[in-house]
Amino acid sequence: MKLLESKVAIVTGGSRGIGEAIAKKFAENGANVAFTFLSSEEKAKALETSMASLGVKAKAFKSDAAKFEEAESLVNEVVKEFGRVDICVNNAGISIDNLLLRMTPDQWDKVINTNLTSVYNITKNVIKPMMKARIGSIINMSSIIGVKGNAGQSSYAASKAGIIGFTKSIAAELGSRNIRCNAIAPGFVETDMTHYLKEGDAANAFLNKIPLGRFGTAEDIANLSLFLASDMSTYITGQVISACGGLNM
Repeated sequence: MKLLESKVAIVTGGSRGIGEAIAKKFAENGANVAFTFLSSEEKAKALETSMASLGVKAKAFKSDAAKFEEAESLVNEVVKEFGRVDICVNNAGISIDNLLLRMTPDQWDKVINTNLTSVYNITKNVIKPMMKARIGSIINMSSIIGVKGNAGQSSYAASKAGIIGFTKSIAAELGSRNIRCNAIAPGFVETDMTHYLKEGDAANAFLNKIPLGRFGTAEDIANLSLFLASDMSTYITGQVISACGGLNM
């Protein structure tokens, strides 16, 4: 039997990068997957078809988790089409790097809304069916930057640190309902959002700080997500697990 056989998962920001890897990993392990996208509809539909070929139900939803009404509608549609929600991965996120002196209020708001407010929006709605079923695993994508901070990324760091506090609070609130909530703090992972880290001297500078001597992959994060989503982690909640190659030792 596969680790997520017949479970239903929502993955936000699931059409590329870490979200795509998680959605695929869940489908490979028997989960029926609903995932969101904002702009790349063609890629989202291709991923939907690819996952469906594995013998599971998969559906792409164009939805902005930063907007409460869209988050509410998404969860309602997933419950209507899939019957329930067992797993929720709050993965949608962006980074607009800038020194604080140069950062505009709009830049700040966009990062906070996309990265942090979206987690509130989705979680507030997804816990309703989970509480009714008295089971669920919520996985929030934080970052090593939310743990350590980083110059030029104050908005990103604030949003990801906020996710950590939110995760611990929700774990405390909902543990009695058998709903678990954990956060993953990836280090430097090779995705479209971090492509600049692989170039020249900047890449070497980052690599020298990582004991394992390499950047992470989306697959590394997907494997950890699979563990937290599965029944192998039923006694783990309220935790922040760093997947950073030892950067946070």
